[in-house]
Amino acid sequence: MKLRLDAKYIPLLASAAVLVLLYGAGCVAFSGRGFTELRVIVDLFGDNAFLGVAAIGATFVILSGGIDLSAGSVVALTSILVATLVFDPARDPRLVGHVAEWLPHGLHPVAAVGIALAFGAAFGAAMGCLIHFFRLPPFLVTLGGMFFARGLAFTIKTESLSIKHPFYLETIREHLRIPLPSGVDMPFAVICLAALFLLGLFVLHFTRLGRNVYAIGGDENSAVLMGLPVGRTKILVYTVAGFCSAAAGVLYTFALSKGDPAQAGVGLELDAIASVVIGGTLLSGGLGFLAGTMIGVLIFGLIQTLINFQGSLSAWWTRIAVGLLVLLFILLQNAITAATRRRSRH
Repeated sequence: MKLRLDAKYIPLLASAAVLVLLYGAGCVAFSGRGFTELRVIVDLFGDNAFLGVAAIGATFVILSGGIDLSAGSVVALTSILVATLVFDPARDPRLVGHVAEWLPHGLHPVAAVGIALAFGAAFGAAMGCLIHFFRLPPFLVTLGGMFFARGLAFTIKTESLSIKHPFYLETIREHLRIPLPSGVDMPFAVICLAALFLLGLFVLHFTRLGRNVYAIGGDENSAVLMGLPVGRTKILVYTVAGFCSAAAGVLYTFALSKGDPAQAGVGLELDAIASVVIGGTLLSGGLGFLAGTMIGVLIFGLIQTLINFQGSLSAWWTRIAVGLLVLLFILLQNAITAATRRRSRH
């Protein structure tokens, strides 16, 4: 009996092959410099945790046939929002009067994080409503959301704000880490990434919402004729994306213990979209896997790691390599789509 590989798995397998080849090349080239150590793998996940979380939200949007350009700005906004809500004038009296006085201060970080996540979800839901009820293009709505969120971040504070709460300096960094062999600890950000990834997998593959997302991305008109809740699904998709962007902003504060309206999340929306495409998700929607997105994030981070180990190349080579991979995967997707159409005609 001859086994045939379903065409929808080809981009996913291609992404996995690229990841294995890149890691294998690093093992061969830099084995004597500690590239194979567990610390490098943990750092790979930790350094790209907030990109991975943002890419989870981008996957939901792209699978539904949409796009979200606001992710990076929402990261900046939620990071400075959390930092401002946590700010305690008693700990740093020099900043009194320089932090937005129209926001409450001195909140516990858990409460501040909850407010930021709720705001991110509401912001995404608002964009989803504009897209559905007014039939506006997702590109333009989320582009407007990008400018709005970044501008709102600057109204809170024009410069970065450090977070000096013990919850950040002690609990997150010391107590919420998982000890691993060789004296390596898994950061809390990686635990959050793993939890959101598993939750996203469950939603996409084992719930009605996930099935609706794939159906709408595959053919929205057919989904309408089938009686699927297209409008509600779109709004939920952008709500998930907004929540994930806010969660990425929270992870940014965990990693750097600060909020930054200017530098946080710059270009992150494009990095997330690139990771989704490299992971094999079709840009037109309806075809792709969240596991592929995580592979795309790891490829993105692994390229940066290889360049760091090499030492003499500029960090801009990461952009060049990622750009080439995006183009190659778009060509692969087009080839698969064309081949599928030819087979359907026959």
